Amino acid sequence: MRTLFAKFVTATATLVFGSLVLAAELLRLRRGRGSVFDMAPRWWARSIASAAGMRVVTHGREAIDANAPHVYVANHVSIMDIPAILLAVPDHGFVAKRELSKVPLFGPAARAAGVVYIDRENRKEAFAAYEEAADKVRGGRSVIVFPEGTRGTAYGLRPFKKGPFVLAIRSGVPIIPVIMHGTIEVTPNGRLDVTPGTVNIHLLDPIPTAGLTYDDRTALADTVRARMAEAMATIYGVSPALLDDAPARRRAVPEASSLETREA
Repeated sequence: MRTLFAKFVTATATLVFGSLVLAAELLRLRRGRGSVFDMAPRWWARSIASAAGMRVVTHGREAIDANAPHVYVANHVSIMDIPAILLAVPDHGFVAKRELSKVPLFGPAARAAGVVYIDRENRKEAFAAYEEAADKVRGGRSVIVFPEGTRGTAYGLRPFKKGPFVLAIRSGVPIIPVIMHGTIEVTPNGRLDVTPGTVNIHLLDPIPTAGLTYDDRTALADTVRARMAEAMATIYGVSPALLDDAPARRRAVPEASSLETREA
């Protein structure tokens, strides 16, 4: 019954708040903090979290300058990560996979609200999308990215793609590493059923990018990943790294050769 209710609320909230955002875009209403484009995604997220019985607890927000733009880099293990992190961070946009742009109503509404879609199979277009996101950040809008590229099945971190870190370097703003824990228990990857539970989101100390260049992207990605892995291990006892979570090849400590080499 909880799952059916959550699905109904998700569909209804998407219709209502998606239409509201598209209407605001048509009317050319103002953007920015406190606008419809800023608040509608939060209302959408709060509706879904409430229907699912998902309680979101944010740690470390007091150390973040809410008036300054950042690039939030988070792990990704569940469809519930999106509403959870929308409730946890200040002013934001998203970098999301292009497939979501094709979802009726949701796709165009999310773009109007600040989502930048990325084609993960086309490196040139992917980096163009990251440059678009960088323009938004330089204009004062924070952006959320999932550097693993897609959802995993466990909390251990998988390889990070380099594009999000090129975005951060070109934006020149600090990266906020984010670890989320609890969304798997609410809705596991690959499933749509929900179980009420608490999700903890930890905003870790900012990592500066000022003065870095394109050549620093790998070192920056490694630093952010190490910070997130350390926090996940310290707080939740999760293995510091899960390099390959494909079912046929899952091991406690996979070989380094399993790392992806594509940067986007």
